[in-house]
Amino acid sequence: MTTLDSVIDTAAATRSVVDVLQPVHTLEGEGFPVRRPFPTPRIPQLDPFLMVDQVGPVDLGPGEPKGAPDHPHRGFETIAYVLQGDIEYADSTGNRGVVPPGAVQWLTAGAGVVHSAQPTDDFRAAGGLQHNLQIWVNLPASLKGLRPRTQNHGAADIPVVRTLDGSWFKVIAGTAMGVTGPFDTQVPVTVVHASLAPGGSARLPAPKGRNAAVYVLAGSASVASSPLADGELAVLADDGESVRVEGGPVGADLLFLTGEPIGEPVVRSGPFVMNTHEEIEQAFDDYAADRLGRYED
Repeated sequence: MTTLDSVIDTAAATRSVVDVLQPVHTLEGEGFPVRRPFPTPRIPQLDPFLMVDQVGPVDLGPGEPKGAPDHPHRGFETIAYVLQGDIEYADSTGNRGVVPPGAVQWLTAGAGVVHSAQPTDDFRAAGGLQHNLQIWVNLPASLKGLRPRTQNHGAADIPVVRTLDGSWFKVIAGTAMGVTGPFDTQVPVTVVHASLAPGGSARLPAPKGRNAAVYVLAGSASVASSPLADGELAVLADDGESVRVEGGPVGADLLFLTGEPIGEPVVRSGPFVMNTHEEIEQAFDDYAADRLGRYED
């Protein structure tokens, strides 16, 4: 754990909020409900980020936890961050294991993989609190052919910065507040889970030229002096190099994202994200022919 107030409150010019957006509610996998700040008709992506899904938090009875059975991906990366409950994963390259609370799995789908993300048998049988985040990050055309790779880090591997007002900041990827997340990212991104105490404040780094947003996972907050309620997404203007966030009366849990735009055409269809329609058709053909994730050494 790190205590570091001085690094947070830098003198960098702060960004303003260009838009505040409401999430959509939908079902995924075996029918579990998600809250999705994007993509929506108003914000199809936040280049290089393609999607954020918040699953829960929901208290489930025995037999009620649901997951996502075998499904394919190609052309991007998926981030699974478990806050409560667990995820048991397996994929067509032979990787398998469990993502426990506080841990993150970073899957670079690249040229293609088939994987599943399910509750463990114990969690499904007993029930309990289920809460996780699914984040998709695009890959540039030059990296969409990468061989799939999985990175896993537990809670103890991911640095947390604590401040004197009782807030904390978990740096999953990129660098913020003097610490760097443990994941090897293919495109420059920063992913931070921030828990703000009531009235607690901080200034988070948002380098010029990067797209940036703040999503309220719970509670309420002020972002660049704009009030945000639970579930709202603040899209930041590119007019500074940091953003000021402040917890509301009961505090706030926030997801903070910045990323260097790829700036290429995005053609997406279900589990595939490519640059052309022809590449999407090829992805579906390869999936139908069982060619995803089958690699010879």
